[in-house]
Amino acid sequence: MLLAIDPGPSMSGWALMHGSAVRSSGESSNEEMLAMVAMHQGSLAIEMIASYGMPVGSEIFDTCVWIGRFLQAHARPASVKLVKRHEVKMHLCGSMRAKDSHIRQRLIDIYGPGKEAAIGRKSSPGPLYGVKGHAWAALAVGVTAARCSQ
Repeated sequence: MLLAIDPGPSMSGWALMHGSAVRSSGESSNEEMLAMVAMHQGSLAIEMIASYGMPVGSEIFDTCVWIGRFLQAHARPASVKLVKRHEVKMHLCGSMRAKDSHIRQRLIDIYGPGKEAAIGRKSSPGPLYGVKGHAWAALAVGVTAARCSQ
């Protein structure tokens, strides 16, 4: 099982994957996420902050603190995969110019074909049914981490 996290300053998106299958996903407070990481015995992948030479605000620094806390809470901190956003963009879309909407569409294409097959609906859920918000970014981190470590 791979737990992938898109960290934020107070809330984080996450996706729990078994192979390529998405078992569950969501957004949780960082305190809840910390407890989830501490209990998780499988692999862990976290989106890592990268410097692009631009000034940043306190939210970025708060996120960095949470990345460190998540990493340290894991049973095997040395095994945690830190995945930078540009790695996700290049792996999934082949372009640094990719936006969140492009990454989401690429994930739908991978799990699809098409939105109906990938997401589905309540009566016939697809493999990505229920993925929303920051869980999409976490799933992108998980797919990148899983595919790039093979």
